[in-house]
Amino acid sequence: MTNKKTIVIVDDHPLFREGLKAIIGREEAYEVVGEAGDGEQAIRICKELKPDLALVDMSLPDQSGIQVTRQIKRHLPNTCIMIVSMHSKVDYIVQAFQSGATGYVVKESASNRLLLGMDAVLRGEYFMDSSISHKVVKRLVGLQEKKVEITDAAYDTLTPREQEVMVLFAEGLSKEEVAERLFISPKTAENHRSNIMSKLNLHGTVDFIRFATKLGLIDVDMWKE
Repeated sequence: MTNKKTIVIVDDHPLFREGLKAIIGREEAYEVVGEAGDGEQAIRICKELKPDLALVDMSLPDQSGIQVTRQIKRHLPNTCIMIVSMHSKVDYIVQAFQSGATGYVVKESASNRLLLGMDAVLRGEYFMDSSISHKVVKRLVGLQEKKVEITDAAYDTLTPREQEVMVLFAEGLSKEEVAERLFISPKTAENHRSNIMSKLNLHGTVDFIRFATKLGLIDVDMWKE
């Protein structure tokens, strides 16, 4: 068989990885070329093997599947990512697509939906293991052709994670909500906020919101209720 699509499986449970390999083995068009049990290993293996598709668990020992997806897409923009997770909350699904994944399958239905999802993702389509349609997903994650261009020098001093945290705090989320969104602890979220305030020389929530609005990171109308 020529031109097989190469697959890397990322999950910290060896038995589940074996189960996915058994399912994938039913289709001759695919070949599992590597597997990883944590995020760091996954990123290293993907950079080495450059697979067509990575199947990534949401919950890994060292970092979240969201973080892993971002890293893989940063280094390998042509590698497709499909999340295979026990989580089915819309927030998780939205974050997965925002991070660069184009497919999402719930583990309990992987035996029936995995190959279907892989086919779709590798064709360049979105795939959802739910009743959420393609159009709704695009609306939820805000996939727009026109993106905000940020040129503020102070903002550029923030790390990518701090920029992400800043937007969520500016939108009015609590540190607990930010932590849940980003799969970090509330203490870590608060530490990021303190670092942001210090780097940008901001002195309170109003300054925070004003700065984020000036850059177009949030819509000021959301605060007019």
